[in-house]
Amino acid sequence: MRTWVRTGGGVTLGACSAVAHVALALPVAAALLLPALRQAAETAVRRLAALERRRVVALLDGAGGSTEPAPDRALRYLAARIPVGLLGGAVLALLGLGLAFAVTLVFSWVTQTPWMLERDPGTVISGGAIAYYAVPGAVLLYLALAGAAGVARWDRALLARLLTPSREERLAQRVEELARTRDAVVAAVDDERRRIERDLHDGVQQRLVALGMLLGRARRHPDRAEELVAQAHDEARHALVELRDVSWRVYPAALDTGGLAAALESVAERAPLPVRIRCDLPAEPPATVRAAAWFLISEAVTNAAKHSGALRVDVEVTVVDGRLRVAVRDDGRGGADPGGGGLAGLARRVAAADGVLTVDSPPGGPTVVTAELPCA
Repeated sequence: MRTWVRTGGGVTLGACSAVAHVALALPVAAALLLPALRQAAETAVRRLAALERRRVVALLDGAGGSTEPAPDRALRYLAARIPVGLLGGAVLALLGLGLAFAVTLVFSWVTQTPWMLERDPGTVISGGAIAYYAVPGAVLLYLALAGAAGVARWDRALLARLLTPSREERLAQRVEELARTRDAVVAAVDDERRRIERDLHDGVQQRLVALGMLLGRARRHPDRAEELVAQAHDEARHALVELRDVSWRVYPAALDTGGLAAALESVAERAPLPVRIRCDLPAEPPATVRAAAWFLISEAVTNAAKHSGALRVDVEVTVVDGRLRVAVRDDGRGGADPGGGGLAGLARRVAAADGVLTVDSPPGGPTVVTAELPCA
């Protein structure tokens, strides 16, 4: 029933849009011939085609290209689907007339009132008349529903044939995507190198310098050697802890030994604010996807703790349609800039794994960072 309701809504909207397209055909054609209005007309044609594609995909389970079509292709599609929409409107009109006929017939029979379509005003409908009209009515109802389903199939076929990119266009798009991914990989590696260098310089290197100075003072002052060696031992212990932290931030060993869920538990343990993690994975994703997801969650939690004033972070990791979906939500002040250094670095890291990152951070919060990564 739900499918038929959606199909009926899609065919009805298609009939209305076909009538509108017929009315707009002459103005759009005239605008396309005028250089001053050509660009505006092409934009309008592309938007109309995008609306039709959205209707077919949402209501008629169609499949079409996700990119904005070229003006000539959009114009061909709109012209080709006008007969489809008008045919759908005719089918629905006949279906409506048939249903109105049946309702008035049954109402006259049930209430024993004269039928409004009967020539003799005093004649009422009998059970025999109902049986007489029932058989052809059922056949016509079947034909009308089959016609509506045929219109829906025609709509889907036109969308797939006229708006889906050709093989050459898909290859060109893939080449562009690979070029962007390559640039993202280079940028992500460069960001990672800078981050490791910064962590080593600001943390471990300072500890080792302090350790060397303490040992040098111990050699120059034998009377204080025990105290200075003890301080040097503490510095060495702190340096080892920071070195372990640096290696953990680069790639935690738990990703290989315990999987993504275990590595995320360590993120929650190290976070300075409460972090609730829900990791529902039917199987472990590939190593590159695990690493990208872990890095994204770790950096998003760190950014929330440092910049958003959040009191809590919720992390959800699921697999939807063969893609790993990661969502990090904090209750901070919001207003995060997706083009900022931190989020831009996350976007490059996700793009390097052929994924997509989106950031929703209205002023006042909450901030939701979502990424989708291919698992195959």
